Amino acid sequence: MPDSRVPRPRRFLVCEPRHFAVQYAINPWMHPDTPVDVDLARGQWEALIRAYRAHGHTVDSVEPVAGLPDMVFAANSALVLAGRVFGSLFHAPQRRPESTAYETWFKAAGFDVYRPESVCEGEGDLVPAGRYVLAGTGFRTTPEAHREVQEFFGVPVISLRLVDPRFYHLDTGLFVLDDGHEANIAYYPEAFSPGSREVLARLFPDAVLATREDAMAFGLNSVSDGRHVFIAPAATALADQLARRGYVPVPVDLSEFQKAGGGIKCCTQEVRS
Repeated sequence: MPDSRVPRPRRFLVCEPRHFAVQYAINPWMHPDTPVDVDLARGQWEALIRAYRAHGHTVDSVEPVAGLPDMVFAANSALVLAGRVFGSLFHAPQRRPESTAYETWFKAAGFDVYRPESVCEGEGDLVPAGRYVLAGTGFRTTPEAHREVQEFFGVPVISLRLVDPRFYHLDTGLFVLDDGHEANIAYYPEAFSPGSREVLARLFPDAVLATREDAMAFGLNSVSDGRHVFIAPAATALADQLARRGYVPVPVDLSEFQKAGGGIKCCTQEVRS
């Protein structure tokens, strides 16, 4: 069964956690009095980069900016599809300067960048899944931004309402396993409103459903290349489910970043050419 899963090489954009800290609280995981072990955080982040490269993926890095402790969470900076970049407009004022830093990188790399008019937090709430873009709302990205995304990419956007503040971004409660035409996902149903759960059940009847324990361990803030799933090591039941379906879990511990409400996917922006 594992041999039936074929990985696709990816290009990832990341940001070194040189200035990472918990200096404010914009989600329930963040407590400014919580110390961050800077050396441990750097070591964990470097282990993630090594894991990506060891599995054949390309990793680019944007220069971190002093005073932007959450810039390490590269996923929130944009959504990139078919070489087109839909940028970010952060909900929290503390994070808004990150948009400019990432826009500078994308432009230097040869991309045009669309600046959204509505609050939108990139791949945090925008998840390409086969023929659709799944789009989260409820805490950060607005429904108006979902409409902007659909107009910009010309791809059907499926709005999903998040209802548990601990799963404040879509990428904390859901990730894509395969990104082909018939994509499949893993998700935690209770992170979503009843109607959104029904939509997900209709679109993805064969989805992997995570337990609350695995969701709280950031097991759904994972990255899949179609075969290997880079996943939080504490999400053991989810890893077992994935292995039974032929995926290969690759545990990577980013526990220091969970102090700010982030994990593997939060630290990873995919550049889709």
